[in-house]
Amino acid sequence: MLRLPQACTIADALILGAQQCLLAHVDSDQTNANGHALVDAKIDAQVLLCAVLDCNRAYLHTWSDKTLSDTQSAKYQQFIQQRSIGKPVAYILGYQEFYGREFLVSSATLIPRPETEQLVDVIIDKIADLSEIAKTGESPESANVDVITARLLDLGTGTGAIAISAALECPSIRVQAVDFVPAAVALAKQNAQRLIPNHAERVTILQSDWFTQVSGTFDIIVSNPPYVEPDSEYLVQGDVRFEPDTALTAADNGLADIKLIVEQAPGYLHKGGWLLIEHGYQQADSIQQLFTAKGFSQVATLCDYAQHPRITLGQKITNNQ
Repeated sequence: MLRLPQACTIADALILGAQQCLLAHVDSDQTNANGHALVDAKIDAQVLLCAVLDCNRAYLHTWSDKTLSDTQSAKYQQFIQQRSIGKPVAYILGYQEFYGREFLVSSATLIPRPETEQLVDVIIDKIADLSEIAKTGESPESANVDVITARLLDLGTGTGAIAISAALECPSIRVQAVDFVPAAVALAKQNAQRLIPNHAERVTILQSDWFTQVSGTFDIIVSNPPYVEPDSEYLVQGDVRFEPDTALTAADNGLADIKLIVEQAPGYLHKGGWLLIEHGYQQADSIQQLFTAKGFSQVATLCDYAQHPRITLGQKITNNQ
């Protein structure tokens, strides 16, 4: 357990805090294998101390000889203790940055990942494409797309990070987001209220077991569903140990929920609409086969920033799918 000395400076607090945070990485073997454990531990200590001092990381270096107050020391020690046993920084602080905004998080939801931001990028690109097509009328497949009222459905929304980010980046669209977990629905609504002006007019968030409570049709359906195998070693590593299994794992080698989504999505897509799914890097071939078998066109898989296959997408081209 971390015990800071009396009149502890910012510099000393960071050194001692990083030593304790290192336990979270080494014990879980999260980053030890690739040699970044110490770097990550130092970042953890900096982020936690910034939260205590309500400052940015530049302040820590500029005022490294500044002494912490007793209240600040006590709060920092509490944070570091939680991190040393592996609790994710986002759960300690209660928020996580995603697409340049802070989203409230809780143990009822996954922590938004940087790689999932790419889903928002793809949504923005597809909305732009659909809007241009609607203006020019160049594609009969997308003749029903209305540039003003393009609709997005986010399945398994969790914190609402994807849905809310898309709504903020594409002000013309209307978004429906669903999750099976009541606590996740409540949290997503809270994030929408915090981040989106006139959110009730632009984003609808409701409880639903995938499509069961969904009505209407959409131009884009997006999902970051559970896709980890229930017996995966990944589940006992790092921050994942603290996240809800229901948001992580799926039967059938992690494909059960994805199969359901691909099977049912055409019934909720406009002709010319797109289905986007995030998945594990080893699942791309299987998921492309699912898309193709269901009649999707232009099926492709995009790599994440680490060059791992991460997002598969396809377009509905016929009303007979």
